[in-house]
Amino acid sequence: MSPVPYEVSPARPVSVVGIGADGWSGLSGTAREALRNAEVLIGGARQLDLLPPECAGARVGWPSPLRPAVPRLLAEHRERRIAVLASGDPMFYGIGRALAEELGPDGLHVLPHPSSVSYACARLGWPLEDTEIVTLVGRPASRLAASLYEGRRLLVLSADASTPATVAALLTAHGFGPSGLRVLEQLGAEDEEHVDGVAQSWAHPPGDRLNVIAIECRASAEALRLGTVPGLPDEAYEHDGQLTKRHIRAATLGALAPTPGELLWDVGGGSGSIAIEWLRAHPSCRAVSVERDPVRAERITRNAERLGVPALTVVTGPAPASLAELEAPDAVFIGGGLTAPGLLDACWEALRPGGRLVANTVTLESEALLAERHKTHGGELVRLAVAHAVPVGGFTGWRQAMPVTQWSVGKPSGSEARSHKGDRS
Repeated sequence: MSPVPYEVSPARPVSVVGIGADGWSGLSGTAREALRNAEVLIGGARQLDLLPPECAGARVGWPSPLRPAVPRLLAEHRERRIAVLASGDPMFYGIGRALAEELGPDGLHVLPHPSSVSYACARLGWPLEDTEIVTLVGRPASRLAASLYEGRRLLVLSADASTPATVAALLTAHGFGPSGLRVLEQLGAEDEEHVDGVAQSWAHPPGDRLNVIAIECRASAEALRLGTVPGLPDEAYEHDGQLTKRHIRAATLGALAPTPGELLWDVGGGSGSIAIEWLRAHPSCRAVSVERDPVRAERITRNAERLGVPALTVVTGPAPASLAELEAPDAVFIGGGLTAPGLLDACWEALRPGGRLVANTVTLESEALLAERHKTHGGELVRLAVAHAVPVGGFTGWRQAMPVTQWSVGKPSGSEARSHKGDRS
């Protein structure tokens, strides 16, 4: 976070009050008291309109964009009692996160209200712990695709009144047209409404902009089966032959070992399959795919959107030149261009201590290079061979794919590096 040129911490904790569609009547006595006592009331126009005249504090609406305005507004009113209004639970995809980042937990007094998700599960009879939540507020609808599995129950936080139709179209395009949808509008309010239907025949007009979509996933017979582990079917990808094939891909992701929040560089992206399946490993994983061919770079973007990870960053340009301005990675995969001058050195230098580097090749020249680096840095050097059964006349035989040489190595942390240096002395 960039430093701000002023002091943002108010003289006393900021009250953060969750409010639902039921407005003032749905608030607890403690929440009402916090709002009555506030000298400044900050919130969205809709939330501020729910307050009665007895809340006499100055009303300040959030500008757009909201996030950059948070420190400024806190600084402007830091000597006054501040209450911030939030929809439902402030710490569930709400303003509470931004406030906590600025002030820390001791600078807040959070008074949550039931979230729209809690209300929805109560109406549906769904256990909250067994229900996956996907927000499309300020995010592309394509990210929903990563959560589509037969029999799963999903709750989608809508961006606006058009989201249900968008979701229905996406489900149908991904082979989940038979899925049941229920749109729950104005949850908790007197005019709460529910609208039911099936994705492939959804014809309801847009309703209220405050809505949550419940999905019971049902796959059609034509839907491509995608698992939760690395090694998606090759036909899940659009490609021109530059694709790390399924079995090699699974072994490569196993060596890369993605964990939540980590950043991958996928150098020589091809079709983007390694970066895409890295991102599918956990919603907080991040990845950059570097591909010099503009046509392939556009194809990577399409694959990422179709497979539910539109957050993949695609950099079009040659490596190592295109790596210079990127954030240091936790893991690097090199799938092409190993013999480019300086590429391996640039990736190794950029890799964070404790990170992993994995490189695959099918050529003798690149294999020799990997053998040399294995001698220098250690790690594991393996040859991966896959054969497929194919018809041979009236019989069946094996067709051998080109073997892949793979080098995987972990970069020592600072203490490990010093220890290894001492061992050599």
